[in-house]
This record gives sequence, structure tokens and C-alpha cells, in this order.
Amino acid sequence: MSMEPIALAVIGGTGLYRLAGLQDPEEHQPVTRYGALSGPVRIGRIAGRRVAFLARHGEGHSVPPHLVNYRANLSALHALGASRVLALNTVGGITQAYGPRVLACPDQLIDYTWGRISTFCEEPGTEVLHVDMGDPYTPSLRRDVLAAAATAGVALVDGGCYGATQGPRLETRAEIARMRRDGCDLVGMTGMPEAGLARELGLDYACLAIVANWAAGAGPQVDEVITLDEVLANVAAATSGLPAVVEALLAG
Repeated sequence: MSMEPIALAVIGGTGLYRLAGLQDPEEHQPVTRYGALSGPVRIGRIAGRRVAFLARHGEGHSVPPHLVNYRANLSALHALGASRVLALNTVGGITQAYGPRVLACPDQLIDYTWGRISTFCEEPGTEVLHVDMGDPYTPSLRRDVLAAAATAGVALVDGGCYGATQGPRLETRAEIARMRRDGCDLVGMTGMPEAGLARELGLDYACLAIVANWAAGAGPQVDEVITLDEVLANVAAATSGLPAVVEALLAG
């Protein structure tokens, strides 16, 4: 294994099973004490820098959000030498500025998930950690992502609150209305416990949220039915500038 550090680890969400521009990737299948990863970690180069990529749901989208082994995924990236993680999360938009095909870099997070192992402090003898999550995303990495988007000429909304729900079903209109009252701008299913686990490992972690659709009842057509084809088309359109953002982030 190369001793050169990994400049950036990218975790891909729904519709993002490969990282565009990743050159000469090598496949790694780390073994962790927490079990199997969602899939292989592919390490290659972008702009001359070592970059790792992992598909959160598996490369064939076979792992639902509530069964993602978040601990294995993050501990493997950490063991491979990553210190900065850019999480790509496909989400629904709740408030006006976060419509379909928008990219956003949220700065806050509310966890509505349940039953997921949310900490590394589970096994006997492990250190009990009470990590500070006042800023759930690393402010310095968020600033770098925003600056990279500006350099690349890619529109990116600064800020917003991500609400993490259990899934895999989508939310009811009443649930989205409650989330709006709670202050959520975006809704996804994988933001937690990933962010908290990254903090426990001391990883810099930021989210690039890709708005694939309006959440239930949030768009101009209240009774709109969300289809997978629509989601994937919007993800493809919203991420067309992603390679340029990643290159600018690596160059910064």
C-alpha cells in the first residue's frame, strides 16, 4: 500500500456509484472489526492527488440506508489514511432555496433515525467519547468546499439544515411539515450516524447535498409522486459540475 496520504475520501450516495475523473483506481477490500463495508474502496488519482471513493449503498445500490455499515465504512477509510471526507448525499428539498437539481453544503443536522449503531463506544473496553457536535460538519472543510465550488463556477447553496430520517421509505407530507417546523431545509436518510462517527474518528467531514426532488408536499404540486427515474435524472444533472469541484478542492 502506498504511504502517500489520501488527500480526500468521497462517499457516494444514491445515483453516485463511481467517481468521475478517478484515474487508475485500485480496489481495496479492508477487513474491519465492525464487519463488511458497503463495497470496495477504490483509490486512484484526481489532479495528481490520491483520492478514495466508496459507494455508500454498494455499487449496485443493494444496501438500504438503515442497514449501511457506517462504522465499517468510516473506520476503513480512516485506516487507509483518509483524514478528510466529502459525503455526497442525495436528498429531498423542503424549503424554497433547495429545489430539485440544487447543490447545497449544509451546516446543521437533525437526527430522526432510530435503531442504528451510532457510536464506536459499543464494545467493552472502548473509550467513552462525548464528541462536540455543535457544528456537525467541519467548518474548515465546508469553507474549502464552498471556495472550490466558486473557483469551479458551480452554484452551491451555503448552509441549511439536513434532517436524517430512517428510510428506506420516503416521508409523509405530515412528517415533512414537522421537519419544516423543526427548521430542516433538506431531508435524507444517510446523514446520521455517518457525521457523528466521523467526528469520533477525528475526521474532517462535510456534506455535499444533491437535491433530487421536492420532499412530500414541499413542491409546487402538493400531490406530486416521486419516481426513481426523476430522482436519477436530477442527480445526473445536479452533479455535472462535481468533477470540477473535486479538482478545485484538491488544488486548494
